[in-house]
Amino acid sequence: MQENKQSPKVRNRRVHMANERTFLAWIRTSIGIMAFGFVVERFSIFVKQVSYFLGKEVSLPSRGYSAALGISLVALGALMGVLAFIRYKKVERQIDEDTYQPSLILDILLAISVLAIGIFLVIYLIHSI
Repeated sequence: MQENKQSPKVRNRRVHMANERTFLAWIRTSIGIMAFGFVVERFSIFVKQVSYFLGKEVSLPSRGYSAALGISLVALGALMGVLAFIRYKKVERQIDEDTYQPSLILDILLAISVLAIGIFLVIYLIHSI
């Protein structure tokens, strides 16, 4: 009888904590993608500085590729963070209302983004040979 008096958040405490852990995993992923984007964007500058220090001339592809990819990765990471928060709040409400329905939008976005980044990197590496 006492169990019925508890609020939905108290009854579903473990489910809410699992939802929060999932949200934090998405946030870590988005931060990682943004950090990787920053590294990609700055990598061509680093290689030019190292080659100057070593006194060797290094032929690199245009900085535009790495800049475009890096900026795209940072934007993707930021977008993923926002979408993760929206998903977290939606699932939290569904848990409280006991109407949970899985959503694949964020998962599909991540898979398509990773595929697109992989294709872009393959093209970039082919052009740099």
